[in-house]
Amino acid sequence: MEVDGLGLLIDCGFPPHVLAARLSAVGRSWKSVSAVLLTHTHGDHWNSYTLEHLRRLNVPLVAHPDHHAMLAARAEHEPLRRAGLARPFGNGWFDLAPTLSALPIRVPHDSEPTFAFRFESRDGAGQSGWAVGYVSDAGHVTSELTRLLAGVDLLAVEYNHDVAMQRASGRPAILVSRVLGKNGHLSNAQAAELTRAVAKSGGPDGLRHLVQLHLSRDCNTPELAARAGREALAACAPAANLITSSQFTPTAPVELVSRPGRPPRPAPPAIQPALPGMETDVESSVR
Repeated sequence: MEVDGLGLLIDCGFPPHVLAARLSAVGRSWKSVSAVLLTHTHGDHWNSYTLEHLRRLNVPLVAHPDHHAMLAARAEHEPLRRAGLARPFGNGWFDLAPTLSALPIRVPHDSEPTFAFRFESRDGAGQSGWAVGYVSDAGHVTSELTRLLAGVDLLAVEYNHDVAMQRASGRPAILVSRVLGKNGHLSNAQAAELTRAVAKSGGPDGLRHLVQLHLSRDCNTPELAARAGREALAACAPAANLITSSQFTPTAPVELVSRPGRPPRPAPPAIQPALPGMETDVESSVR
């Protein structure tokens, strides 16, 4: 996510050179990254070499205190802590910059705690601009998640697997049970349920973009995921832009513009001050 003056990388599961190539493919570089925000501590969401790279570049790692505690056992985390780059977020809204706020939303997953996020921009007068929902890993859709993502302009959510393909995959039974369990991953049908609810909450001018994340290589296909997503959008957001992401190549940037008349952002209302070193004044645009 890029807001003028702030480049936010959500998770860092690839090594530095792979991330550099992915950033380069969309016209960016490591110099574009102002901070990394961690969703949870499963090994595909952070990389030890990348933690070392963050320290070399003086890029903060923003994570829940429990995440920092878990990573403290790693030698790569200590230099970040000593340099003041291990930044915590709490349970309510916090500011990443003067015009960008984030709300962590706890979700069920077998890496405790795991968070989805709602991001909102605002102008200099404090008026809301655009909103983004981001759900990379979740075992099932909760009412709280649905409520807190209501009315977003862009929803990025995992469409991880097709249930029939998962059951017929030949994978070990314990793995299939884990993925299909309440703390596993969202199926196409579950993600479509969330998409449908979010689209409905925003009305005809609400949800503008659906980005499908975290597709299983073995137990899903882009065609199945896209079909589920398009069917979910059909009733309330038929004109929404549907993007099915790939594990192998970055998607093209999506630009958002402010939507006038946006309702107040959802509770919880707690606001934390901008993270130290991230007080740069930014304008309300995203690429």
